[in-house]
Amino acid sequence: MKIHLDAAKDLQTIKGWGTSACWWSQACADSDTQDKIIDLLYGDDGLGLNIYRYNVGGGTDETNCRVPDPWRRTESMMLFDKEKEETSWDFSRDKTAVEVMKKAVATGNVDTLILFANSPHYSQTATGQASGGLLMHTCNIPKSKYKAFADYFLTVTQHFLDEGLPVDYISPINEPQWKWGGDVVWQEGCHYEPEEVAEVLHIFATEIKRRNMPVKLCIPESGELLQTTPKYLWAILADDEIMSVTDIIAYHSYHVDHSPESRREFCKQIVMAHPQYRFDMTEWCELPCKHHTRDFKGALITARIIGQDMTICRAVTWTSWVAVNGIAKHEDGLDYADSLISASADFSEWSVAERYYGYAHFSKYVPKGSVALDIGLRPTEDNNDFNAFAFRTPEGKTVLVAVNEGADNTLDIAGDFSTMRVISSNQQEKLTTVYDGAFCQTLFVPADTIVTAILS
Repeated sequence: MKIHLDAAKDLQTIKGWGTSACWWSQACADSDTQDKIIDLLYGDDGLGLNIYRYNVGGGTDETNCRVPDPWRRTESMMLFDKEKEETSWDFSRDKTAVEVMKKAVATGNVDTLILFANSPHYSQTATGQASGGLLMHTCNIPKSKYKAFADYFLTVTQHFLDEGLPVDYISPINEPQWKWGGDVVWQEGCHYEPEEVAEVLHIFATEIKRRNMPVKLCIPESGELLQTTPKYLWAILADDEIMSVTDIIAYHSYHVDHSPESRREFCKQIVMAHPQYRFDMTEWCELPCKHHTRDFKGALITARIIGQDMTICRAVTWTSWVAVNGIAKHEDGLDYADSLISASADFSEWSVAERYYGYAHFSKYVPKGSVALDIGLRPTEDNNDFNAFAFRTPEGKTVLVAVNEGADNTLDIAGDFSTMRVISSNQQEKLTTVYDGAFCQTLFVPADTIVTAILS
């Protein structure tokens, strides 16, 4: 297969890589463990991520809570007195999650801090719970509480700004199209119809401007590429007040892991149709998670999705969901956590998943400011085992990432280069430099291997 890097077309400029602190950071109390995990995610020797997503939780009423997993409940800084129906504030709450966030910022690599919510505060919901309505696909916040939700979220935002934290974006709504609620609930969430999303965000936009806050909206965090996404997008695009404080159109690329065609259609219908806006991929994990944490296939899939999101969907940033999840042992005794790192409930046991290295092949070698390149490859659902993606760094180097989920393969590289460094990962080795020397036109990519070649 020949790649004409000398004729590659410039696409979008990349603004970075991130992950989410939801739901793990609140449970990671040991300082040394916090330091180690932050180093792995945000440190110079780790993934070097620059985007941090902090969860402004909906809080928990212990007398009225249906979420069984403590990791899926949150501690809110706003207290609610049921008898008096009054609220008060205690900004010392959610202490552990805030400590972890501050340590990430202290690495010096975080330049984008996003606050997001899965639900309004439980006191503002129809059920008194942050886990959704009693009926599926039903909004759990009455219209009379929209303003209270904005006040709650923006008060937390202002507190962090006053603390000197560099909050850039807020994201009050997350995956509004899903059912969120019903008889079985497992985490915080709130369903909204498109017109409800627009009504809530209009109030947020008005309040941001009234308070003269230096933040922008990152919305609507749609949980899928197509299907209902256009309806939510049209609803917010039609509101000038919302768009006056919106910098990022955020989407999640779930449920189409094996469909490059869906990504092309998303780019054509939505991204290319609105060139004036920035589109960021703000959540993805393998869903459902079919590969355990010790299976390198998880890394291969992760790398393929990252590359296709950046070059087919033309995402400006890419953020994983989530950084850490609870150990999820199945009947075979293996851990199927869908995260970059998995941990026991108290973090006495934790380990790095193979998919971490799939992410590393991009985040460590394709820095913020790099330009994605169109090298002419067009994967399809029937021909998706071998993918290659290229980027030009701010220093003028070309980075080529090849993801081979099939048999041994080679790339014939056309371009004016003098040096080449090749980093390889597979089931046996991780981020190993296998070549560092003069440019070689032929790049060998073994089966079930990710290779990053840095050319200059």
